[in-house]
Amino acid sequence: MSELPIICFLCTGNAARSVMARAFFASKTSDFQITSAGTLVLEGQPMSIRTRKALASYGLSEPDHLSCQFGQLHLATDLVVAMEPSHIFWMRRHFPEMSSRTGTLPRLIRDFPKEGNFETRVAAMGLAEVEIEEWEEVVDPASGDQEVFDLCAEELESLINQFTMKIL
Repeated sequence: MSELPIICFLCTGNAARSVMARAFFASKTSDFQITSAGTLVLEGQPMSIRTRKALASYGLSEPDHLSCQFGQLHLATDLVVAMEPSHIFWMRRHFPEMSSRTGTLPRLIRDFPKEGNFETRVAAMGLAEVEIEEWEEVVDPASGDQEVFDLCAEELESLINQFTMKIL
């Protein structure tokens, strides 16, 4: 049996959006290896308390989460799911070899092909050449209060439900 495809959810600090997206996705499928990382991370930090509370309202937890900078260890990832346009630009600059496997969550929901195996479907998107647009953002709740994190979790739950239906 072949290994499961690897999906990495990517945000800035790996303390809110990517953590929530990973938790929601992991609760929906076991068909993938699922990780998360950030583009500007203080390594080894727990998720924010507001993230933890937002996840708990959905009955989810990530008790072992420690923040992780996207790096060489992630190069085997089959698909990087970014939370905003700046993450795509960061990946293209720092890991150009990953450009063809990196897209924003909103774009992947809109454009992910229905036919073929996972690798073929990712390749068919031509992600390295995609012109990134403003609508491709899941807004960072970083400086917000609990209500802002809860709204982000609500948005991510909906987006991850759509994403799951697209890729399974």
